[in-house]
Amino acid sequence: MLEWLGAHETLLWWLGAGSLVMFAGSLAAVPVLVARIPVDYFAADRRPRGRDIARHPALRALLIVLKNLLGLVLLPMGIAMLVLPGQGLLTILVALLLLDFPGKYRAERWLVGQPAVFRAINWLRRRRGCAPLRAPA
Repeated sequence: MLEWLGAHETLLWWLGAGSLVMFAGSLAAVPVLVARIPVDYFAADRRPRGRDIARHPALRALLIVLKNLLGLVLLPMGIAMLVLPGQGLLTILVALLLLDFPGKYRAERWLVGQPAVFRAINWLRRRRGCAPLRAPA
């Protein structure tokens, strides 16, 4: 094991630097993204229809593919950060939020419905001057 670590020292430095960048990026991005969530987003039983960023179907499909690819890249990085320095759990959570899969909205509502998570999200929103989220039904 020590031989492998010594032979791949450059890779370990790059992984450490990537972890630090992800950590700093998550500290900056999470409050901004939480503030952009509509107040009633989690109040409905079904996912609210979002505004179409791309009206052309081909562009919309491309954006969906790119979003899912980013999620697929972040997921193994988050798993690696569970043992490397960095925000492993937060990176995994961001990856899961980017990916499209059945039952995702129900899982998001369950997570936001947890009292500690709900309080933390609303605390971040208050700090950014946004109205608190309405609790999931």
